[in-house]
Amino acid sequence: MAYEEQIEKSVTRIFKAVFPNTVNHYDTLFGGTAMHMMDEVAFITATRFTKMRTVTVSSDRIDFKKPIPHGTIVELIGTVIHVGNTSLKVRVDIYVEQMYVDHREHAISGIFTFVAIDENKKPVPIKVPV
Repeated sequence: MAYEEQIEKSVTRIFKAVFPNTVNHYDTLFGGTAMHMMDEVAFITATRFTKMRTVTVSSDRIDFKKPIPHGTIVELIGTVIHVGNTSLKVRVDIYVEQMYVDHREHAISGIFTFVAIDENKKPVPIKVPV
């Protein structure tokens, strides 16, 4: 299987509701909560792609473009955008949807780097079926 096929198979989509316990004093999603959700989706995407143990080593950049209000639904989409020898990069985008209106906006994006590791937590080459 080619990398392109494996990337397509590993795209991860998760939906969540924005409840009161996840918002700040402005009634919008906490930035830290958004980053937590993004790292989780990135991890799942990296694992689905490699079928190996992976760990987060960095978040290159997170852009908060729109506030995410309480009472909305978010969709997180993780996609592998680069594969190296022992590492890979995953882009995560968050879209916000109104619950009762047909409206959707791109709210946040970020890139996370993962390294594949062995049982001794040492970096190992990523092997993807060909």
